Amino acid sequence: MLVDASDRRAYERDLIAEREHAQEAAARLRESEAKLRELNETLERRVAERSAELETAYEQLRQSQKLEAMGSLTGGVAHDFNNLLTPILGGLDMLQRRGLEDARAPRIIAGALASAERARTLVHRLLAFARRQPLRPVAVDLAELVSGMRELLLTTLGPQVRLDLAMEPDLPHALADANQIEMALLNLAVNARDAMPGGGALTIAARRQAPPADIVAAPGDFLRLSVIDTGVGMDAATLARAVEPFFSTKGAGHGTGLGLSMVHGLAEQLGGKLRLESRPGQGARVDLWLPVAEAPALGDPAPAPAVGHLASGAVLLVDDEALVRAATADMLVDLGYRVVQAASAADALSMLEDGFEPDLLVTDHLMPGMSGTDLARQILTKRDLPVLIVSGYADVDAIAPDIARLSKPFRRDDLAAALVAARSSRREPGARRAAS
Repeated sequence: MLVDASDRRAYERDLIAEREHAQEAAARLRESEAKLRELNETLERRVAERSAELETAYEQLRQSQKLEAMGSLTGGVAHDFNNLLTPILGGLDMLQRRGLEDARAPRIIAGALASAERARTLVHRLLAFARRQPLRPVAVDLAELVSGMRELLLTTLGPQVRLDLAMEPDLPHALADANQIEMALLNLAVNARDAMPGGGALTIAARRQAPPADIVAAPGDFLRLSVIDTGVGMDAATLARAVEPFFSTKGAGHGTGLGLSMVHGLAEQLGGKLRLESRPGQGARVDLWLPVAEAPALGDPAPAPAVGHLASGAVLLVDDEALVRAATADMLVDLGYRVVQAASAADALSMLEDGFEPDLLVTDHLMPGMSGTDLARQILTKRDLPVLIVSGYADVDAIAPDIARLSKPFRRDDLAAALVAARSSRREPGARRAAS
């Protein structure tokens, strides 16, 4: 059978077209496969990145929960420890004042007092970490505060460490507790010194600067207080645990491991934030963000009057802890007060209903049933008298700003000064009430 030439050419063209279509289809298939592989790789990468983000967030959540649990436990233990320290510190102080005939007694008492004071400092650090240390935030001039600490810092750092201060001109005042900021700077200076065994440089700087976007802080303006050293630095594992209480890279007997945790708790309690940056061999940087105070710094407070025998009438003393109540009563009696004791707010109210009219109210804050603050507020609605709240720790918002406050543990002079402040915050009665 003969095939026409035109039909053969048409057949060949059809074959060529089909082959081209097949090639195009194969190209499209290869392109689709490539896109699919790229999509799979992209998806795997995105899944891996998302998984890493979730793991990081989960680790941060676990760390936050662990720190919160540690803070709750630490705060409770520290509060109880403050109750135990109050009669110890107060009793030793009273013995030291009265003197003993034994020639060794003054030395023994002085040593015990020094240990008790160290324990008080330790508890204050614990409470600062737990964010339960009563703070008295005021407008603080950071440049003046740091400048005033220069000699103390130089003594702490030693001759091998150079100290540089870099304070921004016209720096606004920070809303902070000056004593706690000083303690924080000393702790950071000690850490920096220990990280520079061969010497180095420590820089303390302050400037007005908003926290980075990844740091959640209270709204408002902030100051950044920085402590920068040229020490050995920290690896990632150490950096991740640096603010944990009792975590320390120092040997046994060198430090408590509470320095950074105290600073961390202080920053949180003031509404600020703490950030650590460090790499091995490249030193460490601690940034402490503090809120800017709305009002200028207050002038220096008037010096406290000399504390002696006050003889200022009757005191209603309320505390559910018998040992603390007894120690406080002894100090009040030594100051010249007549003391009537109550073990609870209910007992105190019952005494007042029975006709007892005190010149002063001294009450613990945290007690079963009604708190000391609620007791004070209830009494102040009916009579005007000076009030002093005594507490191992207390939220600032839980106590009215016009009520004087004293932190446990305390000595006789601490108590006397607090009572003077309580008297000045309330108008004096027109006449001394008769002792009942």
